[in-house]
Amino acid sequence: MRKNNISKGLLLSTCISAAIASVSVQAAHVPAGTKLAPVQELVRGNGSEVASIDPHKVEGVPESHVIRDVLEGLVNSDAEGNIVPGVAESWETKDNKTFTFHLRKDAKWSNGDPVTAEDFVYSFERVVDPATASPYSWYMEIANIVNASDIIAGKKDKSTLGVKAIDAYTFQVTLDKPTSYFVKMMAHTTVKPVHRATVEKWGSKWTRPEHFVGNGAYVPDTWVVNERLVLKRNPKYWDNAHTVINKVTFLPIESQVSEMNRFLAGEMDFTYEIPVEHFKRLKKEHPESVSVTGNLCSYYYDFNNKQKPFDDVRVRKALSYAIDRDIIAKAIMGQGEKPAYFFTPEIIAGFTPVMPAYGKMTQKERNKKAKELLAEAGYSKQNPLNFTLIYNTSDNHKKVATAIQSMWKRTLGVNIQLENQEWKTFITKRREGDYQVARDGWCGDYNEASTFLSLMQSNNTSNNAKYNSKEYDETMDQAILSSSDAERNKLYEHAEELLTRDMPIAPIYQYVKSRLLSPRVGGYPYHNAEEKIYTKDLYIKAK
Repeated sequence: MRKNNISKGLLLSTCISAAIASVSVQAAHVPAGTKLAPVQELVRGNGSEVASIDPHKVEGVPESHVIRDVLEGLVNSDAEGNIVPGVAESWETKDNKTFTFHLRKDAKWSNGDPVTAEDFVYSFERVVDPATASPYSWYMEIANIVNASDIIAGKKDKSTLGVKAIDAYTFQVTLDKPTSYFVKMMAHTTVKPVHRATVEKWGSKWTRPEHFVGNGAYVPDTWVVNERLVLKRNPKYWDNAHTVINKVTFLPIESQVSEMNRFLAGEMDFTYEIPVEHFKRLKKEHPESVSVTGNLCSYYYDFNNKQKPFDDVRVRKALSYAIDRDIIAKAIMGQGEKPAYFFTPEIIAGFTPVMPAYGKMTQKERNKKAKELLAEAGYSKQNPLNFTLIYNTSDNHKKVATAIQSMWKRTLGVNIQLENQEWKTFITKRREGDYQVARDGWCGDYNEASTFLSLMQSNNTSNNAKYNSKEYDETMDQAILSSSDAERNKLYEHAEELLTRDMPIAPIYQYVKSRLLSPRVGGYPYHNAEEKIYTKDLYIKAK
């Protein structure tokens, strides 16, 4: 039994309501013959304290995990990663430029208001409104929505965005160029709707549990910062009858060892990660609980391209070449991660990155070249390179940073100061360019190569490396315009070649997602490469 700090009376009432809910959904949602636990409550690790649950104010993975439960967009993603209806029951396009979404009439906000096309118009306009200062406003630009770029730049009013409500339940989006994967992009956190009256009444406080109005399967119930965020069922959710889990608790545990210990003590149903030094032991002693799946994510270091000495490509290349990725991926991580010499992970749909020349060298050859490049840039034993590497608090990030610090010192004589920072501070400093070298990671917002490669365009506010290349920008603009898959992939290949040539970032490894997962959790989306987990699709099996 998982340890929950709740009273016996509450536990009894929860058991009764959960049992009733379970009976009603068994046939529709759960495989026939599955026996459900009487208490349907889920406790999961979430890595860090979330910065916000306002979908238009966030950029991190921990935030997305929560927002996916409390707000629903036009479409969702199923356990296989396929796009499925959300608020939109259906959609159509004749030219990949105008997309019409037909909203379900039974979709409600948690206060009982209907979810309408106007809610999506308001929300899309809110994302691009400079007053919102959304860190993901660029997402509307790469989605090619009419006038998004000009609105973000302050050249046009938000009302000119290419979105409109045809009627209460018909929402239309117009793009300025054909984008065949546009609907895939609509499963992202940024394009989820918010309740206008609530936002306008409470301002930045609208996300507090006592004020929150959402349209997802859950609503916030209790939020104790740096301790837990508890969600409860939203009875107004259109598909509430098929929801099994009654309560989900997100725990912001930054220490993977602490998280592991709480899981093994029966206090959690699944962790955010696994401490790398315990992976082999856990796989041997708890094989039923170790889950390793493919993941559409890349781990890399940003060089601040606008700050000396990282404005010198020779310095960037020297540092990148001197990272022994085999050691990081196979020895430090050792959970199935792949060494990365390009940005786009190989698991991406429809595109196969080409191994660059430096990726085909031996590490000894790379180290030799790294020494030559750093010497050319003017650094030596007499004039060593010194800088600070920042990373967000995490046992695993610290292990990687410490290993790379040692590699750089041993191979290049570089002196590096390591600095860990709590999540909110870290993402702010990284976004604002207040750093020299920073840990970074990117998980695809949709399953297509542009979700990675567009990140390095100069107008992308999540381009934390501050890379600015006219040739790269033009290459990506042409790729997105292309109607030919073959031509687009050639352009994607060229984009990767430019990243290898200019080395604005140092790719380190391609992720897998490893976590401790209780075998009692049913409905887990093992084959969703984007790791889009919806609590409404999960259930707890009886012991």
